[in-house]
Amino acid sequence: MSTRLVDLVQARLDQFFTERSALVTSVAPDVETFLDYSADLLRGGKRFRALFCYWGWQAVGAGRDGFDPLADDNSPVDLPAVVTAAAALEIFHAAALVHDDIMDNSDTRRGAPAAHKRFETLHQAGVWTGAPDEFGRSAALLLGDLLLGWSDEMLDEGMSVLRQPSSAAAARTEFNRMRTEVTLGQYLDILEEKSWRSHPETELLTRAHRVIVFKSAKYSVQAPLAIGARLGGGSSEQVDALRTFGLPLGIAYQLRDDLLGVFGDPEVTGKPAGDDLREGKRTVLVALARTKLPTNARNLLDELLGDADLDRQQIQLLQNAIEESGAIDHVERIIDHNVGLAREALANAPLGAGAREQLLELTDTVTKRKS
Repeated sequence: MSTRLVDLVQARLDQFFTERSALVTSVAPDVETFLDYSADLLRGGKRFRALFCYWGWQAVGAGRDGFDPLADDNSPVDLPAVVTAAAALEIFHAAALVHDDIMDNSDTRRGAPAAHKRFETLHQAGVWTGAPDEFGRSAALLLGDLLLGWSDEMLDEGMSVLRQPSSAAAARTEFNRMRTEVTLGQYLDILEEKSWRSHPETELLTRAHRVIVFKSAKYSVQAPLAIGARLGGGSSEQVDALRTFGLPLGIAYQLRDDLLGVFGDPEVTGKPAGDDLREGKRTVLVALARTKLPTNARNLLDELLGDADLDRQQIQLLQNAIEESGAIDHVERIIDHNVGLAREALANAPLGAGAREQLLELTDTVTKRKS
C-alpha cells in the first residue's frame, strides 16, 4: 500500500511540474534550471510526510481498509485531494531542504550536490563575473522561495477538489500552523548554534529539545498526521489522538537523525561523515555528551564543533569522545522511551484498526532507519 501511494504522489508531482513548465519557460530559457532542479529534488526520497498525511486520513475512517489506491474504480472520492495535499507537503519539504542546506553550508543532499552547489557549478562553468558561491546561495534562496509558493499552490489545488469545504479549511489551518512552527524552529536551530554560550549550562539540553520539537517533530510527523485527519473530517478526539502519537514519534525520528548526522555511513546517508559536527549542530546528543565529558574533553568538543574545516582525524576524535561519554546509549534510551509513548497513544485511540497497524509499522521504519 505504501509503495503504491508513493507512486501516486510521484505521479502527481510530475504532473505539477509538467503543468508549470510552460509558465517557467515562457519567462526566459535561462530559468529552466529552476524547473529541472525542482523536479530533481522531488524525485525519490522517503516520503514520510506524505505517508503520515495519507494514514492520518485513513485513520479517521475517511478511506476504506484494504482498497487499492491505484484502482480508480475502487478508490474513495477524496483520494485525489489527499494525494495532492501529500504532494504539497513534499514540495514544502524540498523548499525547507534547499534553505536548510544554505544555512548549514551543506555541500550535498542525498548523495548529490545541494541546490546552492549546483548553481555555483553553473556559475563556474559559464565563467561568469562575481563569486560563484554568492551566486549559488542567492539562486538557491530563490529556488526555495519558489518551491514554498508552489507548495501553497498545490495544496490549494487539493483543497479545491475536496468534497467538504470545512475539512479543506481545517486542513489549510493545520498547514499554515506547520509552516510557521517549522520556520521558527529553523531559527531556533541556528540561534542555538551561535548563542549557546550565553545560556546557563542547565538550560542547554532543554533548549536543544525545543529545537527538535519545532524544527522537526511537529513538522515531520505530527502536522502531516493532523492535516490528513482534517482532510478526512476527523473529530477533535481523533486529531488529538494522532497528535499525541505523532509528537513523541517525531522526537524519536529526529533523535535518530541526529545520531546519523554524526555516526551515519556516508554511502547510506548521502552526507559526509560527521556532517553535523562541521555544521556545529547543538543537538540533544551533543548536549548530553557535554554533561558527561570531563572538562578537558568538553572544552575540546566546544572548540572543534562547528569548524567547517574539520579533517577526518578530528571528526574521528569527536566521534570517539561522544561515544565514550555514553551519550549514544542515552539517546537510544530516549528514542525507545518516545517510541513507547507513541505506541501507547495508539493502543486505545479512536482510529481505524488498519491505519493503526500501518502507523505502528511506520513507527519502526522512521526510528530504525540507516539514512
